[in-house]
Amino acid sequence: MLKQRDVVTVTVDKTMRDAIEVLDKTALGIVLLVDCDGQFLSTITDGDLRRQLLNGATLETRLIKFPLHASITAEPDATPQKLLRLMNENTISQIPILNADNQPINIVLRVDIHAPILLSTPHLGSEELEFVNEAFRTNWIAPVGPNIDAFEIAMSEFTGAKAACAVTSGTAGLHLGLRLLDVGPGDIVFVSDFTFIASVAPITYQQATPVLIDSEPDSWNMSPQALERAFATASKRGQMPKAVIIVSLYGQSADMDPLIEICDQYGVPVLEDAAESLGATYKGKASGTFGKIGVFSFNGNKIITTSGGGMIVSDDESLIVRAKKLSTQAREPSIHYEHVEVGYNYRMSNILAGVGRGQLNVLPDRIARRREINTLYREGLMNISGLQFMPEPNWSHSNRWLSCITFDCDPEADIPGSLTSYLQSQLVEVRPLWKPMHMQPVFADAEFHAHDEGNAAFSRHIFQTGICLPSGSNMTDDEIAMVISMLQEAVANGPPTLR
Repeated sequence: MLKQRDVVTVTVDKTMRDAIEVLDKTALGIVLLVDCDGQFLSTITDGDLRRQLLNGATLETRLIKFPLHASITAEPDATPQKLLRLMNENTISQIPILNADNQPINIVLRVDIHAPILLSTPHLGSEELEFVNEAFRTNWIAPVGPNIDAFEIAMSEFTGAKAACAVTSGTAGLHLGLRLLDVGPGDIVFVSDFTFIASVAPITYQQATPVLIDSEPDSWNMSPQALERAFATASKRGQMPKAVIIVSLYGQSADMDPLIEICDQYGVPVLEDAAESLGATYKGKASGTFGKIGVFSFNGNKIITTSGGGMIVSDDESLIVRAKKLSTQAREPSIHYEHVEVGYNYRMSNILAGVGRGQLNVLPDRIARRREINTLYREGLMNISGLQFMPEPNWSHSNRWLSCITFDCDPEADIPGSLTSYLQSQLVEVRPLWKPMHMQPVFADAEFHAHDEGNAAFSRHIFQTGICLPSGSNMTDDEIAMVISMLQEAVANGPPTLR
């Protein structure tokens, strides 16, 4: 809700002296020039008045002779998003609001518009710069160095994995993970359907074929029933998958016990995509440590960040040794550059690893704050009928990377679209839930196994009825209250399917 300010006007029959006296009584530095019927003509600033006096006008000069200039104005229903855009485009700090009769009814200042509330922004602590400065002081700028070694050791200790390899991104980690599991051309890989494309794209890098596995309602992650059905189908065909990528979404682990049991039954290794779930646990054990290989992301929007980066972890130390080789162009241990296989330039830089060391030290605090934010949302939105939060089963301790909600409504009503448009117009960034891979044009022909055989995909249902709320650990309680208020207003004034 924009602040209602007293509109300060002066009519064209007044003098320059009158305009200056009006300006002296306000703290805005601006007055609105109107005709004798109250119709808006132009804005006048104290600078405009000074220039006219320097050009020969006197204090007794009538404002009717004041040179008019085109002024940026807006209508009463202009959103904060539009007003801020107009200010930025025209390098101004105020906009008069005019009614249908062209009369000024308000003036909006830049300070009246709250800063955009973003979905999930980096939240730095006090130690990151110390580690980065250490890299500069010691000239460890190249993509090797003590920060990388220390970051990998710290990640191993934090997760309980035996070894770790720092890489340039979570996507790079997944790609290397597939190489480590010998996935190649013609192979099949089972993968979660409800996820970001980075979980699936590396399969295509290896010229393998993804088979998409639906989610289940208890955690929104891979459905054991759908996975079992996919394995049964593959067994009948005599074409088993080379690996299974299990994704843990929005900070919450998948139901790992039954999923791992099924994969073990068929002798197929698991690559765990824990990009969003660092610090989450499943029955007390760290997410990302259940499969043969686990991968985390430190992208700028994640719960901790290195700007861009990722980490591979495993209890098989030989796999990590090979990951480190492959991530540095697969160079052989020779004084000259010797290569017997093709690798990648995927190694994290020593500078970014310094950021990661500092971020990892504050991870428990970041998790605690995100969980607190989720609780504040639950308390503030509990009166909205049909609104549900992403469930947290009793075996899960989510890091609550993002607070996600769904509505009990017609999936075809595009509630996420309407809510997203409204809240973004109020400078609040919300996002739809991940669009399932089976709905993506690039994977339209991929094999898909639903949670409930013969029924619509569960992943499609939650995508069509849900959104992600701003959840950054550096959000203030006032910002959270603002999001709650706006969401309450959107539901109250929205389509009947939401009320």
